[in-house]
Amino acid sequence: MDSVKKAAARLRNYPTLLTLCADSAAVYARCVAQQHENVKKNLCKDEFVAFKKCLNEAAKKIGTKI
Repeated sequence: MDSVKKAAARLRNYPTLLTLCADSAAVYARCVAQQHENVKKNLCKDEFVAFKKCLNEAAKKIGTKI
């Protein structure tokens, strides 16, 4: 059950990670929202990659992982 506790601890960090990456999250969300009727794979890839990079860097900064 140790793995469950570790996973729960990581999930508790998600609000912090999203706060640290609010700008890139907003850019990605805006891109997806603008394309909501024409969603295709990789349509907002650049925005997603930037958001994911921010999340990974923020996780490293606070000493956790995604």
